[in-house]
Amino acid sequence: MQANAIDHTAEATPIPVGGAAELAFDLSVPLVIDLDHTLLSTDTLHEALVRFLRRKGAHAWRIPGWLVAGKATVKRQLSAALTEEDVAHFPVVPDLVEFAEREAARGRPVILATAADRAVAEKVAARFPFITDVFASDGQANLKGPAKAEKLTEHFPNGFIYAGDAPADLHIWSRALGAIVVGGSPRLENRVRGTTDILTSFRRDGSRLREAVRSLRLHQWAKNALVFVPVILGGKFFDPAAWGAALLGFIAIGLLASATYVLNDLWDIQEDRQHWSKKNRPLASGRLSIASGIGLVAIAGLLALALAVILGPGALETLTLYLLVSLSYSFRFKREPIIDVLFLATLFSIRLALGMVVTGAIFSPWLIIFSMFVFLSLSLAKRQTEIIRMIEHGRERTLGRGYRAGDAPLVLALGVGTMMATVLIMVLYLIEDAFPTGLYTRPDFLWGFPVVIFLFLARIWLLCHRGELDDDPVAFAIRDRMSIAYGGIMVALFLAAIV
Repeated sequence: MQANAIDHTAEATPIPVGGAAELAFDLSVPLVIDLDHTLLSTDTLHEALVRFLRRKGAHAWRIPGWLVAGKATVKRQLSAALTEEDVAHFPVVPDLVEFAEREAARGRPVILATAADRAVAEKVAARFPFITDVFASDGQANLKGPAKAEKLTEHFPNGFIYAGDAPADLHIWSRALGAIVVGGSPRLENRVRGTTDILTSFRRDGSRLREAVRSLRLHQWAKNALVFVPVILGGKFFDPAAWGAALLGFIAIGLLASATYVLNDLWDIQEDRQHWSKKNRPLASGRLSIASGIGLVAIAGLLALALAVILGPGALETLTLYLLVSLSYSFRFKREPIIDVLFLATLFSIRLALGMVVTGAIFSPWLIIFSMFVFLSLSLAKRQTEIIRMIEHGRERTLGRGYRAGDAPLVLALGVGTMMATVLIMVLYLIEDAFPTGLYTRPDFLWGFPVVIFLFLARIWLLCHRGELDDDPVAFAIRDRMSIAYGGIMVALFLAAIV
């Protein structure tokens, strides 16, 4: 029988409707809440695993042995990796928290019952004053499904209301007087109705597919357009085969980069939750589960590998280099000031090198050096923006980075210095490399390149200095009308030079 006994948008007493009216007013019936993906919009076991690998990765070999001993043992061993500070930043399901607070204020006991280890459950319970008792796994018994149903029935013989989120909770709902479904599909809700009344349900915001796509950061694929630069500047502009190879290279490095973005978000999930903008990322906010994130890394990585094999050994080696540099950056060097931006610039230059490898375009050391400097300047602008925002939020250090508030003048000087060096290198490239090749019928038009590059980078740094730049200058540039106009001018200059 279906009922909407509790209106979770109400400010005072819930409005009873249908057969669950008596239950809504009987405050002696406790409200029992599950933890993972119910009270919290994340899975504490997966959170603990990520923290364990980050803090004690050298001990990962122990995990298979814990699995042999049972899932409860795994939870007990990994629970030590989570601190009170970690738990304090776990994302919650706000509607359910608000609902539970109101019910507790009305006098209804609110119980946390979870398959998570007791050590984790108690840390979470301490965060929510309305929770009066905790039932959890104890290192020997895994309190899930039938085991949880038996435990709750034994302690509450007069019945209870249960809030859960998954098919495993059907065992508990079958023993409950009423059900609250959190983030469940219509199919799950139909199955719940076959066992007990649904008092109310809380739907999660957003589509999982949309959040997965957001995690891949497809807008960042604009950076991969560097793969096409050797086709344009290396004498392959009218070669369809070169364009086809570059397109496959573009997709391959895009997939690999997306895999590393998601992996980086998994690694930095705790720091991101304390960041003014990164806290809204799908993984940090809990709108995308950690398990889904790991799946995205595997799928995108394998597809990139398949394309690399198709493109040949050179592409495979270049993509492997990109992966190694990216992992080194994510796991270690992004916390080292100045070194971190050098790694970012290197990742951009590897994209350019991939274009040379897959298309067979003429290798240009000047072009690689130019790429290093232009993206070093943009990376420094990214860090300068983060430092400025950090100061605005009253912080002295960047979370997960090695920069301090006092570093702003130095980063600004380095960024502007590399900007000017970028213009100089472009001039030297034109004189020493582009003009002597004979690829251009009217090469004088190329002298417009240094001017446009200066105007673009100077605009980036001006907006950065004013505090008007987004956290990511590249993402800003692909949306900024003036930057797009500068790009159009460079395309026009190039076409005028070759026609």
